[in-house]
Amino acid sequence: MKNLKEKNVWITGASSGIGEALAFAFAKEGAFLVLSARNKDKLEEVQKRCLEYTAKCRVLPVDLSHTEGLEKVVGSVMEQTGRIDILVNNAGRSQRSWAKETPIEIDRDIMELNFFSVITLTKLVLIHMLKTGSGHLVVISSITGKFGFPMRTAYSASKHALQGYFEALRAELVNDNIPVTIILPGRINTNISKNALTADGQSYNRMDEGQARGMPVDKCAALIVKAIKKNKKEVLVGQKELLMVYIRRFFPALFYKIVPKIKN
Repeated sequence: MKNLKEKNVWITGASSGIGEALAFAFAKEGAFLVLSARNKDKLEEVQKRCLEYTAKCRVLPVDLSHTEGLEKVVGSVMEQTGRIDILVNNAGRSQRSWAKETPIEIDRDIMELNFFSVITLTKLVLIHMLKTGSGHLVVISSITGKFGFPMRTAYSASKHALQGYFEALRAELVNDNIPVTIILPGRINTNISKNALTADGQSYNRMDEGQARGMPVDKCAALIVKAIKKNKKEVLVGQKELLMVYIRRFFPALFYKIVPKIKN
């Protein structure tokens, strides 16, 4: 198992939800952290708690959707840390809107943050990992990267894109000592539904019933860290909703009857 003590771990979307829980989980392993998100105040709250467990935890506020500035951001992290051992691509935004009502601009915004910002950051970090001959790339995708369901059209598309990109990237890096781990969470008890983007570009501001009954976020984070330590290639994290992945694979006719009825 990989020892995470004093490894430099950069987590995006670290101010809340899975990213915040991952920060605590990595801190308890003794990892050195770089935490990024847009909200500096929330990041500093997470940092304060992390410093109870680890000696180093830096805060680096960034809006990842502005990809033109990411090269400078990566340079800043390298100056502060010297190397990036693990990049956890966690930042992203969900969706709660019907395709017929959603302007193409909203679809583009979701793809820009959930896909293009992720691969832009990954490419920039990968340059340094290849120079040092080591590193670990992690992407927090979603169960919707395996199948789509109502009110998630662009979100599902972005996660399908991540799935394809990082599977291909893993194959390219097989001889470079840089493993790639794809995490596919199901329903996790976070505020992802409240922050989801609607057709008018505003936040959904409601907690889905399924989300409220989802896996506790600290348990989710523990499973993700365990998968990273074991260099797992792909891991589904969640509860009974994960059965849909297997229903789709083995019983497609049943899947196509069930999926239109899935509720938030």
